[in-house]
Amino acid sequence: MNLETEKTMSRSEISTTPKRTAELEELLIDAEADDEQVQQNHPLVRRPWLLLLGLILVALNLRPALSSMAPLLSDVSKSLGLSAAQAGLLTTLPVLCLGLFAPLAPILARRFGAERVVLGILLTLAGGIILRSNFGEIGLFAGSVLGGASIGIVGVLLPGIVKRDFARHAGTMTGVYTMALCLGAAMAAGSSVPLSEHFDHSWAMGLGFWVIPALVAAVFWLPQVGQKHGAHNVAYRVRGLLRDPLAWQVTLYMGLQSSLAYIVFGWLPSILIGRGLTPTQAGLVLSGSVIIQLASSLAAPWLATRGKDQRLAIVIVMALTLGGLFGCLYAPIDGLWGWAILLGLGQGGTFSLALTLIVLRSRDSHVAANLSSMSQGFGYTLASMGPFAVGVVHDWTGGWNAVGWIFGIIGTGAIIAGLGAGRALYVQVQSEKI
Repeated sequence: MNLETEKTMSRSEISTTPKRTAELEELLIDAEADDEQVQQNHPLVRRPWLLLLGLILVALNLRPALSSMAPLLSDVSKSLGLSAAQAGLLTTLPVLCLGLFAPLAPILARRFGAERVVLGILLTLAGGIILRSNFGEIGLFAGSVLGGASIGIVGVLLPGIVKRDFARHAGTMTGVYTMALCLGAAMAAGSSVPLSEHFDHSWAMGLGFWVIPALVAAVFWLPQVGQKHGAHNVAYRVRGLLRDPLAWQVTLYMGLQSSLAYIVFGWLPSILIGRGLTPTQAGLVLSGSVIIQLASSLAAPWLATRGKDQRLAIVIVMALTLGGLFGCLYAPIDGLWGWAILLGLGQGGTFSLALTLIVLRSRDSHVAANLSSMSQGFGYTLASMGPFAVGVVHDWTGGWNAVGWIFGIIGTGAIIAGLGAGRALYVQVQSEKI
């Protein structure tokens, strides 16, 4: 059977499946889907309200270490004498670590248990926040690496815990998880500058404050460490993913749309400050744009499955994203909030569609888990180049206008990759028991 025949069969299989509704309700990819024993054991949660609270608090901490830096970046750079390229590296390192350390998550979970790993990583996240806000330039970069690595590992494990312990409410929990991510990012973006001003204009306090939510989350997560969730025995493997063109198209789309997202997290406030806003105003614009992402992140996957494939939806959300970015960069400042809203609508959709594509392009949960690992590992590594490129270009030109070329190149690349990834096909790989 040749590849063209397999693709035709894939189209037929997808079209006869009733929108794959059940799978779309499970957009939270389980990093331990290859672990048969874990998948067969769904323990009774004794205190679901405490687990739910712990999950929300942990999810709230997956973005503040990233979004709190952007509004304070100019103050940090001036205080420590950083060049724009060094500031770009500072915004790049955490994103790079998301990709480099994400593959460690299932390995650590099988060795120590997901609950213990989450607790330990929350403590390392707290350590990274303290390190980057109290030990000068070396601590700043080292803490950023530690924080990014921590977020990368927890971000892979948490969805699997959600799906395992709330299997009957996966759709609802997807919304709760997304809401917590957006809320954490928005809170940090909007309040880091006011916090630093409250503490005698200390950027260290503005960044260091976010150790408190991390420690609070660790306290509320502690009761979960004693729970028994069965032995960990790898039962499946997926072959051929790295040789599949469709898998690489999904990965490129994930990475390129993430690159734009982390450019916004890392540089949008600095761009707006350069256009005349105060740091507080710039942080609030970023915060508002992130909050708007919630609406489109919940709506886009549902809308994208109404048609025969996801290509049109990908083009629309990327067009909204680019329109918002160019508006924030070039349009009159009086209409800034409108462009920020447009940007939020676009980026909420691009992220949720990236998660949707992982599910829709996979035949089963084992393939989805491996495709998710591939798209995050390679994708976030690729994404880290965007913030660094912005810093380098700003350093070369001394302004922000040339950054529009970076937006255009990355956005165009994301559309091209998305047009391939959005086709109604499956990745041509095999999932086998071992």
